[in-house]
Parts: sequence; structure tokens; C-alpha cells
Amino acid sequence: MRFGIALASALIGWTAASGAALAQGACADKLGVARTVEIDTTGGPGFGFEHYKAYDFLRLKEVVLTFDDGPQVNHTHAILDALAAQCTKATFFSVGSMAAGMPEILRDVVKAGHTVGTHTWKHIQIDKIKGGEAEWKAEIEKGFSAASRAVGDTGSIASFFRFPALKHSKEALEYLASRNIAVFSTDIDSWDYKIQSSDRLVKSVMDRLEKKTKGIILMHDIRPNTSKAVPTLLAELKAKGYKVVHLKAKAPVKTLAQYDAEVEKSMKGMSAGHDRPMSSVIRTIEEASPSASASAKR
Repeated sequence: MRFGIALASALIGWTAASGAALAQGACADKLGVARTVEIDTTGGPGFGFEHYKAYDFLRLKEVVLTFDDGPQVNHTHAILDALAAQCTKATFFSVGSMAAGMPEILRDVVKAGHTVGTHTWKHIQIDKIKGGEAEWKAEIEKGFSAASRAVGDTGSIASFFRFPALKHSKEALEYLASRNIAVFSTDIDSWDYKIQSSDRLVKSVMDRLEKKTKGIILMHDIRPNTSKAVPTLLAELKAKGYKVVHLKAKAPVKTLAQYDAEVEKSMKGMSAGHDRPMSSVIRTIEEASPSASASAKR
């Protein structure tokens, strides 16, 4: 009996070790992740030298991959596939209303091991909100609540935030600091919402990166040109010796009950964090053939 238990334990250990070795081998010639860094978000530190110059944590030829505005049908998954093919990781700054509408996609982001931060509730530029403090706070907080609701038990939302259009206000920065939420700008803006060609997009990012030698790269996972460009961009990063740094928060964001309730109300009782994709909930079991439909119209 003891021999059987020992043999089983040895086999389990060998299987686990073999699986890890196979996974490592499959990623041996890929871009991968050079470092994973944990960020203590106490006091709301800012990152990205376009706006915040306090923490120069990247080494020469290191990059952080970030994607804003999603999740989105097709494009987010295409980017996830490209990242997986290169065994690398990114940070996604999700818009709350998008996450609420497509929670299964955001859960796929979390399941793949990427970090999720937020990007407001409806992508409204904070410094242009005229309704006062209550309105801009709700725009920020409902983003946290919606993204957290979307991922459910799959994972957690990092205490990371990015302002729409990278436009902050002094009051909003102070508020985020009081909530212990880190703020992210960028070092290299891809301008992917302006550049339509995926080839031009890759060249633009690489040209800027070659000048700066490192940095946080800003892209959008709602754009078809970006989803097409990412595989080539990752290959270029690998070819030119760049390394990816994966960001994680020391602690997840803590949502506030008031805004959780507001998001719940706006979703009209949709179950939070439902795990079943639409294809498993609704499927066509009978459909008239095109010829039959055409005959009926006659």
C-alpha cells in the first residue's frame, strides 16, 4: 500500500514537472515575460513619463504593454491570442460599461493571466465633467464596480486607473490617492485611433520606442487595426531585444457599496459574473434553409 502511494505521488510529481517543462519549452523562443513587478498603490502613485515622472522603474529595453477601452468582440480575443502565442502578458484598462455588457470577454482576459485596471464607466473625460464632484466620482467608481462585477469569482480588478484621453484634474488625482489607486499615463502612445494601417502602426510604435529605449506602450483593444498589428509588433519587440514587464497590484481595488448598487440597478438584475458564454445559453436548434426562406417570401 505504501509503495502504491509513493508511486502515485512520484507520478504526480513527474507529471507536474513534465508539464511545467513542456510549457517552458514551448515559450523558450518567445517574447515571454522578463519581469513581473508588484506595485504598492498606497497614496495613488503615478506612472508613465508623459505625465508622471516620479517612478522610473523600467530598465533599458523593457516595455509594458497596455490596452484601453475594451473589452470588445473579436478584437480583444485576437489580442489575447497574439499575447498567448508569444507567452507574454499585458494590462487592460477596461471601460466599465463595456465590461458590464461583455463580462465573459473580460473574464477571458483575467483567466489568461493578464492584469485588469479600469478606465471610467463610460469613457467620459473627467476634466470636462460639469456636474461637479458627485458626477466625476461616479464616473470613476462605477468603472471599478462594473469591472469587478464582470469578472465575478474569476479574479480581481487591480487598483490601477487610466484617465480617458490621459486628461486628469487635480481633484480627481487627490481622490484616487485617497482610494490608494495608482494612475497610469504612457511613455509611448501608439496613436492607433489615428493610424489605420497595421504596418504603419507597428512602425510608428517601434520608431518611438527606439528613440526612448523603453516605456509603457498605450494601445486599444477595441480597434481592428490594433488587433491585426499586435502579432507583428510582438515579433518586432522580440527581434530587437525588447523585454516585457508584467504589472500586478499589491492589492485589488475595493469597490464602494453605493456604486455597486448603481451599477446593479443599471444592469437591471443581470446575474453578476455569469460564467456561461452566450453560445452555451442560446443556440439555434432548427432553422429554415435559405431556399425554403426564399420560397416562403414568394
